[in-house]
Amino acid sequence: MALPLEGLLVVAMEQAVAAPFCSSRLADAGARVIKVERPEGDFARSYDHVVDGESAYFVWLNRGKESICLNIKDSRDCELLAKILKTADVFIQNLAPGAARRAGFDSAQLRLSNPALITVDISGYGEAGPYRDMKAYDLLVQCETGLASITGAPEQPGRVGVSLCDIACGMYAHAAVLQALLERQQTGRGQGLSVSLFDALADWMTVPLLHQDYTGEAPKRVGLNHPTIAPYGAYACGSGDQVVISIQNDREWQSFCEGVLKRPELFDSAPYASNPERCKNRKLLDADINYVFSRLDRDELISRFQASNIAFGSVNTVAELSNHAQLRRASIATPSGEVNIVAPPVIFAGENPGLGSVPALGAHTASVRNEFHNE
Repeated sequence: MALPLEGLLVVAMEQAVAAPFCSSRLADAGARVIKVERPEGDFARSYDHVVDGESAYFVWLNRGKESICLNIKDSRDCELLAKILKTADVFIQNLAPGAARRAGFDSAQLRLSNPALITVDISGYGEAGPYRDMKAYDLLVQCETGLASITGAPEQPGRVGVSLCDIACGMYAHAAVLQALLERQQTGRGQGLSVSLFDALADWMTVPLLHQDYTGEAPKRVGLNHPTIAPYGAYACGSGDQVVISIQNDREWQSFCEGVLKRPELFDSAPYASNPERCKNRKLLDADINYVFSRLDRDELISRFQASNIAFGSVNTVAELSNHAQLRRASIATPSGEVNIVAPPVIFAGENPGLGSVPALGAHTASVRNEFHNE
């Protein structure tokens, strides 16, 4: 079965997470992705060595690519890269601010040489504004966007435990590339795209920002609770295990009072008459919930949740995720052997193709040099 992006050539002068996330998803869809690495390699190769000697980040984000080693300060390597880009469909780069331009790979100039080329410049803070030349990494941007201020327990800010800013940026870049490819079908011309970690997370921060702008106050840090919906969070049952519940509307609140708490009178009592009132009286609400939950074991609670059609979940560890009944896995080849990773989230109605291999550093340098030598 032909994949939708077969025949497309993507050149990715990339490192770390954001750009590799974007290009790996293009590779999954059948695009040929040539990953340009410095001679010492993408530094994400050395983030850790936990996957049989390979980096967890690198294995996750570099499947299905070809790896070539180039030194963009060397004129011969720059000449080769320029030849490749003349035939490329997409060029993605997330080098340090200004590095690609200084090396002679300015996106606007590249599109003049190859009008059908789609260029993607990924940065920390964008190409304009006072922060444009600043380096940016995930934790820094989580803090700069205010995400850390609304994450964690009340006592102190917290970091989201995955590279959220990079992932968001890579997802936006991937969607934008697909949009630009559709536009090119109509116009025959490529498009210049730019996306930053800061802009990606700022968009995800819209709801807290609107609270700040229109009420003068951002949502508080409430740990494993929702700041503006109640009850929506983690509660302990009699055995000490935690369960997470989510009440999204007054109909579910009524069902929760009647079927789980067995206290139907709470449904329309004044402190709980609406979601804003329940949030305002959260301490009282939690006391009423804890009084009931503390007298029931986990199995009895889950039975009541199911009978009342209440959304619930478990506060799992990563070890529990690893053995989760719902977790889908996929196998990929790496230089160190086969690795089981999380399967791609989207399930297509047709046949799902296998995932490409993770390349060793420079594994395709010689073949790519030979291919484009006479171009």
